[in-house]
Amino acid sequence: MSRFFYSIGKTAYSKPWLFIAGWLLILGIIITAIAVNGVSTSSETRIDGTAAQDVLDELAEEYPAASGGQGSYLFEVPEGQAIDDPANAQALAMAVNEIYGLDHVVNPMEMLQDPEAMAQMQELQGMLSQLQTPEAAHRPLVIQDMPVPGVQISEDGTIALFQFQLTKTVEDLSETEREELADAADIAEEGSSITVIPTGTLQGVDIPIGGTHEIIGLAIAGIILVVTLGSLIAAGLPLVVALIGVGVGVGGTFALSNLFEINSLTPVLALMIGLAVGIDYALFIVNRQRNLIMSKNLTAKEAAARATGTAGSAVFFAGLTVIIALSGLLVIGIGFLSSMALVAALTVLIDVLVALTLLPALLGLIGERIVSKKTRNKQQTAASSKPSFAQGWITGLLKAKWVAVLLVIAVLGTLAVPVAQMNLGMPSGASSNKDTPARQSYDIISDSFGEGFNGPLLVVAKDKDANPVDPQEYFQLLSNISQQEAIAEVSPGGFSEDGTIAIISIIPKNGPTDEATKELVEDLRTDAATTENTNTEIGVTGLTAINIDISEKLAEVFPIYIAIIVVLSLVILLVVFRSILIPIKATAGFLLSIMATFGATTAVFQWGWLGSIFGIDTGGPLLSFIPIMVTGILYGLAMDYQVFLVSSMREAYIHGEKGDHAIVNGYKTASKVVVAAALIMVSVFSGFIFTDDIMIKQIGFALAFGILVDAFLIRMIFVPAVMSMFGDKIWWLPKWLDKILPDLDIEGEKLLQELEQEEKAKTNTVQENLL
Repeated sequence: MSRFFYSIGKTAYSKPWLFIAGWLLILGIIITAIAVNGVSTSSETRIDGTAAQDVLDELAEEYPAASGGQGSYLFEVPEGQAIDDPANAQALAMAVNEIYGLDHVVNPMEMLQDPEAMAQMQELQGMLSQLQTPEAAHRPLVIQDMPVPGVQISEDGTIALFQFQLTKTVEDLSETEREELADAADIAEEGSSITVIPTGTLQGVDIPIGGTHEIIGLAIAGIILVVTLGSLIAAGLPLVVALIGVGVGVGGTFALSNLFEINSLTPVLALMIGLAVGIDYALFIVNRQRNLIMSKNLTAKEAAARATGTAGSAVFFAGLTVIIALSGLLVIGIGFLSSMALVAALTVLIDVLVALTLLPALLGLIGERIVSKKTRNKQQTAASSKPSFAQGWITGLLKAKWVAVLLVIAVLGTLAVPVAQMNLGMPSGASSNKDTPARQSYDIISDSFGEGFNGPLLVVAKDKDANPVDPQEYFQLLSNISQQEAIAEVSPGGFSEDGTIAIISIIPKNGPTDEATKELVEDLRTDAATTENTNTEIGVTGLTAINIDISEKLAEVFPIYIAIIVVLSLVILLVVFRSILIPIKATAGFLLSIMATFGATTAVFQWGWLGSIFGIDTGGPLLSFIPIMVTGILYGLAMDYQVFLVSSMREAYIHGEKGDHAIVNGYKTASKVVVAAALIMVSVFSGFIFTDDIMIKQIGFALAFGILVDAFLIRMIFVPAVMSMFGDKIWWLPKWLDKILPDLDIEGEKLLQELEQEEKAKTNTVQENLL
C-alpha cells in the first residue's frame, strides 16, 4: 500500500499541472452544473415506516386536502382596543378570506358547499359543544352571527390566532407561495390598527452554507498551521486542499440536488467535516515531508513521495475509518440520515483523494521552498539542544500513568452525569432564542391561547369495513377523545369527499416537546377506550406526532448503529495495528469521550449552563438525531488521531524501540501535529456554534467539544498511559491471526527497505562502472 502511494506522490510531484488541471476541471464541471440546473434542498425530515408518516402518506393518496402542513398567523391590536371591533374584525376577515382563496390553502367553506354536509357539520358542532367546558380563555371570531373558520381570539381581545390547513407540506411551499401568504395576511393592516405577526410554522428552514463565524474558524485554523509548520507557504497548502475538497464534495451535492432529494442540513454537515479532515490530512502529509527533509536531508521531491507513501497510508486508513463510521448509518435505513451520511462520507473520500494527488502536485510547484535554509539550520541547532516539551510531558506522564488514567476516567465520568437526563426531540419555537420571531410568536400563542396551540395533533378515523364513517360514530369518537386528560380542545375537521375518512383536530394542553404530549399520542394510538362503541380505527399524525415518532425511532436504532460501527472499526484497527489490545483500548477511550460529550451538550443546550457564552438563552431538547450522527462522526475522527499517533509508536516499535521507549519516540514524532490537527478541527467546528440555527449550534458544539476531549484527554493522556501499563504486550497478536491478516505496511517499513535496496543497487552499479 505504501509503495503504491509513494508512486502516486512521486508522479504528482513530477507532473503537477496534470493533476492540478484534473481537479480544476472537475470543479469547473460542478460549477457549470450548478449554474445550469440550480440548487434544490428540502428541510423535510421524515422516517418512512413510522406511524405518523404512514398516516400522512395514506392521506396524501386518499384525502390530499388534509395531508398538507398547517400554517398560522397572529394578529395583534394595541392595548385598550379589541381585535373584534367592527373595523378590525372586517379587516381581519378580509385577510382570512384572501388566504383561503389561495390555491395552496384548504378553504373549509368550499368543503361545506353542500347544504347537507353543512347541516351535518353544524349538528356535530352542536353535539361537541355539549361535551366541552373549555378551560382555555379564548373564543371564536364571529361576524354576522357566523364564526370565522380557524380564527380564535384571546381572553383580553387583543390577539387573534388564525390557523389554516395547507394542501402541501410547509417544506414544499415555494418562495412565491410564501410571499402570497404574507401579502394576504398583510391585508389585515389596511384600514385598521392590526399588526400581523408571522409564526414559526411558515418560516422556511434557511441554513446558510458559510458565514462570518465559519470564516473566523478558518482564520484560526490558518494561524495554527503557521505556528505548527513555521511557514506561510506550507500553512497555505492544507487550506487550499481542504477548500478544493469541500468545493468538489459540497458542490457536487448541490449539482445533483435536482436528481436526488437533499436535506438542507446535509451540505452544512459535509462542509463541517470536509473542512476539518481536509486540513488535517494535508497537514499530516506536509509535516511528514518537512520532517524528512530536515531529519534525513532528502530532496523535496523524494521527501514528498515518501510522505505520501507513509503519512499518506495513515491518511487513507484514517479516512476509511471515518467513511465506515458514516456509512454505518445507511444500514439503519432512515432516508434523511442516509443522505447526510452518504454526502459526508463522499466528501471525506474526496478529501483523501485530494490529499494524495493534488497535494503532492502543489508540493511539486513549490519545490525546495517548502523548507527554507533558515528553517533547516534552525532545526539542526534545535536537534542538539534540550529535550522538547513533548518529550518532557510524555516522560512525566508515563511515570504517573495510573494516576493519569484514573484522573481522566473521573473527569469524563463527571462530565457524563447529565446524560441520564438527556431529552431528545425536534427543535421548536420553545427552544429558539428569545429575540427570534419563532420564539416570540411561540410565547404569544402560549400566553394567549395555551402552549398546545403550538403543536396541534391530527387524528384520522376510518371505518374498519371501509364504509363511510357514520356521523353518530364520529360524534362518539369525538366524545371518547375529549375524555383524555391531556387534551385542551377537540374539534371536528370534516370528511373526505366519499365520507370514508374523517378528520379530528386536537389541541394538547402541553407543548409539542413535552413528555405529556408524547404520552398523549401513545394513549390515543393504544388505548382501546379511544374507539370504544365505534367501528372505527384511528391514526395520529401532524408535525408534533411525526417529530415524536422520529425521536423514538432514532432512539431505537442507536444501539444497533453503535454495534455496527464499533465492530467494523475494530476490524480495521486490528488490520492496521496488528494488535488485539489497541483496538479495544481505542474503543474504550472513545466511549468515555462520547458520554462526556453528550453530558456537556445536555448541560449547555438542555439545562442552559453557560448558554450566554454560546449564544443561547433558552434550554430545550437535544436534536433527536444528534446521538447517532455525532457518534458516527466523532468515532471516525477519534480513530484518525488514534491512527496518526499510534502508527508513529508502532513505527518506532518496528524499528527496534521497546516498551516505553517506543511510546516516547512515537509520541515525540506525532504529538505536535496531532495537537495542531485537533485544534484546527475544534476551530472549524466551533465556528458553527455561533450561527443562528439551533440545530447547527448543537452539532457544532458536540463535535468541537468531542474532539477537544478525545484528542487531549483520551489520545494524548489515556492512550499512552494505558499502553505503558501493558508494555510490549500491547502489540500482541496470535500467530495464527498474524498469518491471516494482510500486511498493509502502513508504517512504510517495506517501502523503506525497497528504497534502501534500490539505493544500494545504484551505488554498486556506479562503483562497477568506475572500476
